[in-house]
Amino acid sequence: MKREDLARLFAAARDLCGHTDYVVLGSLSVLGHEGRVPARMAASIDVDAYCRKDPGRTFDLTKSLGQGSPFEAEHGYYLDPTSPRVATLPQGWEARLIRIELVAGVVAWFVEPNDVAVSKYARLEPRDRQWIRPGLREGVLSLPILEARFAETAFLDAGEAARARKALDEDRRWVKALKARRRRKS
Repeated sequence: MKREDLARLFAAARDLCGHTDYVVLGSLSVLGHEGRVPARMAASIDVDAYCRKDPGRTFDLTKSLGQGSPFEAEHGYYLDPTSPRVATLPQGWEARLIRIELVAGVVAWFVEPNDVAVSKYARLEPRDRQWIRPGLREGVLSLPILEARFAETAFLDAGEAARARKALDEDRRWVKALKARRRRKS
């Protein structure tokens, strides 16, 4: 997925509902990152997003732009309407949104990748780890930033917090081993 794909989707959404600003919340929020994005991080075909000024309105777009829609049939990806309250995110995430004008009159607000990673650690499905690790390997995600964001996050419960913390610790060891292998090769 590329920003141009999001521009096409959100321009179609604007034409249908009149809204011009969309928040990208899930995996594809990485498209707001200015550096190189590992292919695995941008591999999703569902764009988790909502209208910034009227999140509930986004669900009205499902028939035209959602899964199984004519838009998906033509382009191979689709809008997956969501709510700003669905993900476990650290305090202050909205102040860190990355604003990018995609086409004239259409703006995407991307959740900062480290904030998304916190939500992925909270959910901890296998595909979440497949998104996180390339980000850690390529420097899109930062362990020190993740550590700080964990401290700012109200996890659902103690179990979710413990699972997320355990996974972060595993990834810290994984990154350390990766760096050691790189040093040995050079």
